[in-house]
Amino acid sequence: MPFLLVTLLAPSHANGYNWLAGAVLILIGEWVRLAGVAAAGTVTRRRSRDVQRLVNYGVFGWVRNPLYVGNFLIWMGFVVISGVLWFLPVAMVIFAIEYTLIVADEECVLESIFGADYLAYKQTTPRWLPRPPRHREKGEHNWIEAWRSEVSTFMQYGALIIVFAVKQRIWWA
Repeated sequence: MPFLLVTLLAPSHANGYNWLAGAVLILIGEWVRLAGVAAAGTVTRRRSRDVQRLVNYGVFGWVRNPLYVGNFLIWMGFVVISGVLWFLPVAMVIFAIEYTLIVADEECVLESIFGADYLAYKQTTPRWLPRPPRHREKGEHNWIEAWRSEVSTFMQYGALIIVFAVKQRIWWA
């Protein structure tokens, strides 16, 4: 992942504000991800083409790609924590290119599976910028399954935080 190399190797000017702002972005991003996995199930984490149902409720009523919106916030949070703020716009462009290609492929699959229902969903729900739904659909959420599926992700966050803390200590030593 290029953003990790840059943020680890570039000179850093991180301070407590960076850590606080980055932590807020990461927490919001992870909440969005958890809400998405709780609604759609862990199949969303595997990019499976074995999609059983169109999920248009919960956080999916606000935005079509909540896991990717969450990932974006998390990426930006770690860049802010790193203190390499000049890299923020570069990370945004890398993210936009990568995820636009992924989403284009996934939307073709969903259109072929769900047809008119998915097209109607696309018309009312934004791809990237969340917007409150006009009418709220109800559906089940499995929060326990979502938390379990994110355990390895939480461990990765912990490892990154340790690495950035060590980098900051070495840089300012």
